[in-house]
Amino acid sequence: MGARRAGVAAVGKGPQSRYGCGCSPCPKPMPEPAVVPVRVWDLPTRVFHWTLALAVVGSVISAKIGGNAMVWHFRLGYVVLTLLAFRLLWGLVGGRWSRFASFAYAPSTLWRYLRGRAAPRQPLDVGHSPTGALSVFALLGVLLAQLGTGLVADDEIAHQGPLNRFVGTDMAMGATSWHKGWGQWLLLGLVALHVATIVWVLLKKNTNLVRPMLGGDKPLPPGTPASADGLPQRALALLLAALCAGLATWVAELG
Repeated sequence: MGARRAGVAAVGKGPQSRYGCGCSPCPKPMPEPAVVPVRVWDLPTRVFHWTLALAVVGSVISAKIGGNAMVWHFRLGYVVLTLLAFRLLWGLVGGRWSRFASFAYAPSTLWRYLRGRAAPRQPLDVGHSPTGALSVFALLGVLLAQLGTGLVADDEIAHQGPLNRFVGTDMAMGATSWHKGWGQWLLLGLVALHVATIVWVLLKKNTNLVRPMLGGDKPLPPGTPASADGLPQRALALLLAALCAGLATWVAELG
């Protein structure tokens, strides 16, 4: 009887089997993890996102203050020019989920997503979802419109955009009206909708969309393709950002 108990004790204290338990043999292997951290947002995309947010907020505030603060409004406008030019290039050569090809969805895909009938195994929530993609393209489009109209605007008091001298008076006045009116409110509305969506997803779906944009990783099923985010990609992003900054500097010197 004592020998039998010693034998049982020896089995219990033996080395763990390849299945992760102390018995051998084990009838079932340990299950695969449901989710693992996957790099979705590369560092250049994250830096772009938060720098653009700060630049837009600062640009709006400086415009509201007016006066001497308009100097900063123009400076931040050139920062936005640099960032948008970079994002257009990075949307072609950046990390997998930052490329426009990864979230340029067909209307039929958007319709299925809205109805909750997405195709099986279709990764619609890894990067930008179909509705999130609409928000991104809308924001980029309105920002480009605001930037373009600002570059040719003329407030008829003390400030002109650096490209104002290349357009006629009627076009400059129309651009100024859009920039200070509909364009401004449309941009603020899209930003408010963007923030509200983040809060809604957090409360209703218990999904934090901010954390991945800070750290880069997102908990996803094993095997989900990751975005390349190594030294070569970051060096390329730095080179593109420098070129875009040079473009913005050249535009500023035209004024």
